[in-house]
Amino acid sequence: MATIMEAVGRDGLMDQVIARLDDGFAAIGRGERRSSPPRGGFERAEPAPGVLEWMPHREAGDTVTIKTVSYSPLNSERYGLPTILGTVARFDDATGRLTSLMDGALPTSIRTGAASAIASRLLAPADARTIGIVGAGCQAVTQVHALTRVLPVERVLVWDVDPAHAASFAARVAFLGREVRVAEPELIMAKADVVCTATSVKAHADPVLPDTACRPDLHVNAVGADVVGKTELPESLVRRAFVTTDHPDQALREGESQRLSADRLGPTLADLCASPGRAVQPRRGLTVFDSTGVALEDHLVAEVFLEAATMLGLGTRLPIEHDLVNALDPYALSPTAARA
Repeated sequence: MATIMEAVGRDGLMDQVIARLDDGFAAIGRGERRSSPPRGGFERAEPAPGVLEWMPHREAGDTVTIKTVSYSPLNSERYGLPTILGTVARFDDATGRLTSLMDGALPTSIRTGAASAIASRLLAPADARTIGIVGAGCQAVTQVHALTRVLPVERVLVWDVDPAHAASFAARVAFLGREVRVAEPELIMAKADVVCTATSVKAHADPVLPDTACRPDLHVNAVGADVVGKTELPESLVRRAFVTTDHPDQALREGESQRLSADRLGPTLADLCASPGRAVQPRRGLTVFDSTGVALEDHLVAEVFLEAATMLGLGTRLPIEHDLVNALDPYALSPTAARA
């Protein structure tokens, strides 16, 4: 993956994923492809709090992509690992055979940023120049990167409950060449044209943003809500906003929308992407993208990486399935497989 990123470039990868996701959501909105089912998973309290989830997507007659992803908020301080880890597996739909396996951390981060960029391009002011970031972990890097690919971003205001994370953010996004400074959430609300929340706030905790004075056309990408009871935005803000989701059922269960009824949701991101002239919702008023993450995004970002790997001749081929002499006898392994 490092070789792919070096060869294609961070901008090139992000642009490809944005385009691929935009096309994919639009196809769902037009009824040309199916969305993914809601994810499933386990919540855990010990030995460290978090969740492990599985996210499947099927393209009938072609492939099945399944991502397993874990969210572990203590990973950074306790284990020196990213908060989000994952693995993306792809299978042949006809035979069920595993055809590829890749790390999921980088693709997840890129596709989550790309989804926010698509929503922001549709709903944020076209001249948005100031971005607010609440939560300065690894997801924040790709959120800002993606937004710079679709909006004329000049400056970034960042906040994190950990001052060290906020202070280091400028260095991590220095490749973007934008002004970055630490700011309190109240100032972010007052000055930003687009705000992204990507935090590890606990379930049922206080909002990470205040519902204070903001720009009339503020757009918010709410990324962090991913379990029942976990939300980042003030309920009053969500209730007075136009809310679009990547997956309505999932958002109503575990996103910002879990405090809303289904009839309060606006058109989905897929509907917006498929709308002729992108005119379903005018770019006026407070808007929220309730981003819970869908397996379609993982399926499409995996395609981008697999295509790049094929083009560059990368990857290791490993025969891991049974090599059977007789397909009806599980013990009838070939001599090579038996020795292994």
